[in-house]
Amino acid sequence: MILRKSIAGQLLQLFALIIIHASCHTLASAKTVNPGGGELQQQPQLEQQQPIQGLPEPRAYMPDSQNLDFVYHDHEELTRFLRATSARYPNLTALYSIGKSIQGRDLWVMVVSSSPYEHMIGKPDVKYVGNIHGNEPVGREMLLHLIQYFVTSYSSDQYVKWLLDNTRIHILPTMNPDGYAVSKEGTCDGGQGRYNARGFDLNRNFPDYFKQNNKRGQPETDAVKDWISKIQFVLSGSLHGGALVASYPYDNTPNSMFQTYSAAPSLTPDDDVLKHLSLVYARNHAKMSRGVACKSATPAFENGITNGAAWYPLTGGMQDYNYVWYGCMEITLEISCCKFPPAYELKKYWEDNQLSLIKFLAEAHRGVQGFVFDPAGMPIERASIKIKGRDVGFQTTKYGEFWRILLPGYYKAEVFAEGFAPREVEFVIVEQHPTLLNVTLQSSKPYLVASSVASSVTTAKTRRVNDKLQLAAD
Repeated sequence: MILRKSIAGQLLQLFALIIIHASCHTLASAKTVNPGGGELQQQPQLEQQQPIQGLPEPRAYMPDSQNLDFVYHDHEELTRFLRATSARYPNLTALYSIGKSIQGRDLWVMVVSSSPYEHMIGKPDVKYVGNIHGNEPVGREMLLHLIQYFVTSYSSDQYVKWLLDNTRIHILPTMNPDGYAVSKEGTCDGGQGRYNARGFDLNRNFPDYFKQNNKRGQPETDAVKDWISKIQFVLSGSLHGGALVASYPYDNTPNSMFQTYSAAPSLTPDDDVLKHLSLVYARNHAKMSRGVACKSATPAFENGITNGAAWYPLTGGMQDYNYVWYGCMEITLEISCCKFPPAYELKKYWEDNQLSLIKFLAEAHRGVQGFVFDPAGMPIERASIKIKGRDVGFQTTKYGEFWRILLPGYYKAEVFAEGFAPREVEFVIVEQHPTLLNVTLQSSKPYLVASSVASSVTTAKTRRVNDKLQLAAD
């Protein structure tokens, strides 16, 4: 990965984090209610964390045809556009590669944010992944236009400015550039170009929660796994084609271990949240929430959403891997009935999806967010957090940060870290803004430390006595 980060920048970030923690009593604060009674906790209000509801809707976008028109772009053209955009908007974009495809094409990621090169303390990272199936390139083009929309609207659109000031958005337009290279425009069905250059379906190539996946790992999936292991993504969307629906985890089911493929829901502990995220996309889409079938022989989806396994179970999917392994809420977004529609239809696809693509990312600012500290006020990295009753956990970043998308209600968080006593914290989520929650863990080893000191003293005394005895013997 070639994302640049300076040591000085990291130190400044850490210093800012400590200032936030130490200055808790002087900052504007949000109250976290203890539903069991007791004192209200005062938590720091992060800068520019405005309520989403207070902002006007994002404005419509018209592309600059000299920079990006509604046509399909091959890998060289895609690369040129990304490089030119990064050069033209250096304060809003950063371009990096997470690896290469089988045939040596870069897997480019564009960060779009008011802090493109440095993580913003207390503010979430989100992502979109397009073109995991090479013959489903509508998402690939939508993501290029989303980049163009963000950079050209930042100075004039309040919603876009708020989103980019408070979020780091990572966009991988194509995860399968080799498959795209052999796909054919106008082909609505079939598998030509779906797979990578070795013939592997990349959306069947991830480790699976329910069933051992024996398929050999591919460079493209290995690159994505490494990518999401290094960045704590809160929210993600994977763009596909061939249907019109937002599909949410789980994609697989325990029944698949017995090779039974009856379509039945396979629900996560966060089913309410994942359904909500799917509905946010479907309802902001021009057509998806109507639930109209693409063809008479294909299913219609109520409200334009479905549980993945209820549609059809699959092993090795990317969205289940994101959710189970890293606690990232990922939704599969099927945005075109035709897998590879003619280019003249791309403008209409953009009009259908523009608002959904933006509003979905803003959901990263729903729920609870905060920091985990030690008694000295220093951040605890890799502290494990679980929301009680929801068995899939998540961890803090190296700055002690955490985020979890939750719907309004009362919750308990269980916080664990090696060397610290576990702690349970109660909090409430409201609709209007995220709940800010800081947790301080106490060391679990004071007696161990005292015992260790006593043991060291005893050992030293024993050595001195033995030395004297040895001298007397001499």
